[in-house]
Amino acid sequence: MTLVSSFVDLVQQLSPVMTAPTFDSFVTVLTGWVFARRRIVTRMILAADAVGEKHHSAFHRVFAAAPWSLDALGLLVLALILPWLGDAPIVVAIDDTLARKRGLKVYGAGMHYDPLISSRRKALTNWGHSWVVLGVIVRFPFCPARVFCLPILFRLYISKQTIAKRGGVYRTRPEWAVEMLQVLCAAHPDRSFHAVADSAYGGYSVLGRLPSHCDLTSRLDLDARLYEAPPPRKPGQQGRTRKRGRKLPTPKEMLEGRTKTLTLKLYGRHDRVRLTDAVGRTFAVPDRPLRIVAVNPITGQRGPQAFYSTKTEDSALDMLTRYAMRWSIEEANQNSKGHLGFEEPQGWTRRAVERTAPTAMLLHSLIILWFAKQGHALYRSPHAPWYLRKPRASFADMLATLRRESVREHVSAIAPSGKGCRKLIHLLLHTMQQAA
Repeated sequence: MTLVSSFVDLVQQLSPVMTAPTFDSFVTVLTGWVFARRRIVTRMILAADAVGEKHHSAFHRVFAAAPWSLDALGLLVLALILPWLGDAPIVVAIDDTLARKRGLKVYGAGMHYDPLISSRRKALTNWGHSWVVLGVIVRFPFCPARVFCLPILFRLYISKQTIAKRGGVYRTRPEWAVEMLQVLCAAHPDRSFHAVADSAYGGYSVLGRLPSHCDLTSRLDLDARLYEAPPPRKPGQQGRTRKRGRKLPTPKEMLEGRTKTLTLKLYGRHDRVRLTDAVGRTFAVPDRPLRIVAVNPITGQRGPQAFYSTKTEDSALDMLTRYAMRWSIEEANQNSKGHLGFEEPQGWTRRAVERTAPTAMLLHSLIILWFAKQGHALYRSPHAPWYLRKPRASFADMLATLRRESVREHVSAIAPSGKGCRKLIHLLLHTMQQAA
């Protein structure tokens, strides 16, 4: 089994980071990843019909031992994304996600917060890997009303308890996020970046260490202390120069004053809100001016919220629209787990752990890129009369299209002829569509 040639051509542009034999095995693994029901290396070999081509350990060594860099691979995926982005600042999303695991000897595994089994009253944990993910947010012409997040960089967060037991240097999730931003900005010093992240990545550890050509939009505490810029130093003034100016109202106090009433169209819904904004500086990072936006929804069930952006010239609506794009990385996490088996690989050594699961998310990005370039023209919406309308293809539809076109090209290469060959091809394609 092989993937459709147009997708292989796309993947071929990632070959510079690997040797030719390793890349050949890597393409075979990706082929099996697309078709396998369970994403472990041996099942991928079976799904790709590659049993006997090489010893099975050669495919395991792609992740466990081969000399290639995951960052370099992710930056090559970014190079495939850049033509779709134009000259505007590149918006990236940062988030963390849990990959549940079993086994005490799996490298980096520990107890982490599990949002799926937790409630607002009680936080519960689960055994697994906590991944910090950075993805590029992009719009494609085939679906201009929707934004997609294409993951490209990854870091494995290891808890303090695991570090204490097994040794190593502890680093927080925000520290890993800053490292990925530095890698990204160093690779493209001529481009501007704008990161969007939730409150976990909005504190001093990220805001105070941003690369020079990277901005940040994030959440702010409603009781955050805000200040004006410090007054200029007077001639002959003694003592140290002031770091902060006059204290400003907190976001909660801002909502008690004069506000504007707007209707926001975000997250696929229309909500009326009371909104106010101002420019201020936080206590922790007094040298960086921020655009502060406080929002109090009138409709819906959300409570008051506050946001900030380091790009002070932005309007409040621009800020909120950009922050809403962050949701696309949640969709990328879900699609990678639900359709590409992000949690399923069973490697337990350090290199295998740090490379295998992120490959699922890189494959997610490649599938969307292929669909945007060629797959959308081949997409056929399944005949389902109970759906009154389905305006756009889901990621499951993109994956099904890739599988169907791969089978179509493979069967067409055999050139079946004779009575009933059309029905046979239709049956094969329909079966592949339903299996997806």
